[in-house]
Amino acid sequence: MRRLRNVKIVATLGPASSDYTTIRALFEAGADVFRLNMSHGTHAEQKARYDIIRQIEADTGRPIAVLADLQGPKLRVGTFAAGAADLEEGVPFRFDLDPTEGEGHRVCLPHPEIFAALEPGATLLVNDGKIRLRVDECGPDFANCTVTTGGTISNRKGVNVPDVVLPLAALSDKDRADLEFACEMGADWLALSFVQRPEDVIEARALARGRAAILSKIEKPAAVKAFDEILKVSDGIMVARGDLGVELPVHAVPPIQKRLIRRCRAAAKPVIVATQMLESMIESPMPTRAEVSDVATAIYEGTDAIMLSAESAAGRYPVDAVATMNSVAQSVENDPTYREVIEASRTVVRQTVADGIVAAAREIAEATDISAICCYTQSGKTVSLIARERPRVPIIAMSPVVQTLRKICLSWGVHAVRCDEVERFKMAVVNAARAARDFGFADETNQIVVTAGVPFNVQGTTNILRVAPCDERLIFRTDPE
Repeated sequence: MRRLRNVKIVATLGPASSDYTTIRALFEAGADVFRLNMSHGTHAEQKARYDIIRQIEADTGRPIAVLADLQGPKLRVGTFAAGAADLEEGVPFRFDLDPTEGEGHRVCLPHPEIFAALEPGATLLVNDGKIRLRVDECGPDFANCTVTTGGTISNRKGVNVPDVVLPLAALSDKDRADLEFACEMGADWLALSFVQRPEDVIEARALARGRAAILSKIEKPAAVKAFDEILKVSDGIMVARGDLGVELPVHAVPPIQKRLIRRCRAAAKPVIVATQMLESMIESPMPTRAEVSDVATAIYEGTDAIMLSAESAAGRYPVDAVATMNSVAQSVENDPTYREVIEASRTVVRQTVADGIVAAAREIAEATDISAICCYTQSGKTVSLIARERPRVPIIAMSPVVQTLRKICLSWGVHAVRCDEVERFKMAVVNAARAARDFGFADETNQIVVTAGVPFNVQGTTNILRVAPCDERLIFRTDPE
């Protein structure tokens, strides 16, 4: 019997993957979610990619999720008269608001909000942390620093301020325009950059007005500290290891990744592990052993999804990168140790009727000969609860709401299928049996577990669990009207 992998693959689209043939090949190689990076490309280019995704969805009959990743505010130095300056360890250097071109001892930093938050002893990082400076003295329009790690600083290099919470909103004017564009276009998820506090997420949710789910990118130390509060107001999380590894010591990132994955799973909210997962495949058809191990580790930790960035957006081997991730995932999930690790890390949550029903569904599936757990859902919440249980059998999500099916493509182990609205439980069971057979998870000799809520087509009413045969004749013979 066919068994598909559980962890989901997110593939970023870009110059290397913008035509129907390539995007279709990415999908067939294993991509479940496509990421549109709003930091690059025009709205017209992103809309063209979105339209291709929806065409592939129609051609294959499988829901596909679209994640629009907002850029967030970018903090950069100004320009230098010579284009760059060499900073040596131990020498003084000044940042200020003076717009004149910089020299070897100073440069403009056109962000008064940074100066407002700085204190003596704080650290400034330039060019992805390659240059480090300690703040010795600061005011509302300057910061006198000492170089602690030298290097070449050039025009408009990025600046990170890891030690303080900046008085900056996570949404710039560009982000607000991109958010509205993405929602109107039909994106299923919005990834929010530069999150520092839960209020950042709440603001984005108000602007989205329910048109897309909000996924918070954890890439700043402040977000790690406030993670529990951020998680409560988010629909999902991305562990964005790139900037996180700049603003924190790189050795601190792996334990943070493990901790955040577990908290997301306990909250029944999907989590993506992202950045540099198969970085060498931008130029090489083969990944390094360390990269393969990194991908495998995230899967063993129980993440819902793993993500490709430049590998699929701008690399030379985008389809190979997805295929590699798919192969690693299948290898890990076929390892008996994987089930041991996943089940040992399960969090017991029994607060609602739905919690009890999904836990019972998983326990019945493990104790008896059950081929799949089928869930009728309006909002996708019950499906997320089942995914939290990490059952040993496939999860089939059934809904008449296509937006719900697209959104839950990000959740671990979920196979989404659109169905018509039903009024009778018997027909719900029949449709579930057909879906299990169509996916190849069961035949007429098998049984499935069906969860649903009565009355149908109402959110938050999951209150039924039924063990049912996949033989429709038996369903019609034994099930009540």
